[in-house]
Amino acid sequence: MTGWLRIAAGLLVFALGVHMTIYANIGLAPWDCLGMGIAKHTPLNYGLSMTSMAVVILLIDLALKEKIGFGTIIDALLTGNFVQMFNDLNPFPENHSLWAGIFIMLCGFVFMALGMWIYMRQEQGCGPRDALLVGLGKRAPRLPIGVVEILLWAAVVVVGYLLGGPVGIGTVISVVCAGLVMQAVYTAVRFEPRHLKHRSVAETAAILAGKPAKSGRPGQGT
Repeated sequence: MTGWLRIAAGLLVFALGVHMTIYANIGLAPWDCLGMGIAKHTPLNYGLSMTSMAVVILLIDLALKEKIGFGTIIDALLTGNFVQMFNDLNPFPENHSLWAGIFIMLCGFVFMALGMWIYMRQEQGCGPRDALLVGLGKRAPRLPIGVVEILLWAAVVVVGYLLGGPVGIGTVISVVCAGLVMQAVYTAVRFEPRHLKHRSVAETAAILAGKPAKSGRPGQGT
């Protein structure tokens, strides 16, 4: 139970980071760009296109043999609501400064990386996009995980742009800087998400029922 509370705390920090990238008001993030592009070519609105994309990413995660754990479920239930909460509580006027927006966005990337660090190290599974990042990172072990994120987000932006999704200065900054900030944060806290041994829902349920874990070591992440 303590681990689940830490997951929730990590997602709260992550959501604050996402809110800051939105409040920066200098352009859509890569995944949002792709979602808007999909919405232009399908009957789906933006919200449904993002939901459908999450389902597809989850299927890719399973194909990459990434485990779906309680952390994945908690992520799906809480993160969007946490972001909306921060959006609703934000007391500041809308930002219209490019340089202030860049600074706010970079700070948001720091909080996003810290939030991922907090909740990932509980080894209860990742959200669909984070699991995709880790799954791809395992297949490119010589690349720093931050570089893997840069390549992933660049591919997302290219597809989103080709589909007609809006690309702004914030979108470009996200592609270039989010992975670099993540790598700097993870280097500072000595964290490598590819070394974690996540437990599936079934494995965690077995542990709670007093049965031995099939995945091996029951300890926390490094």
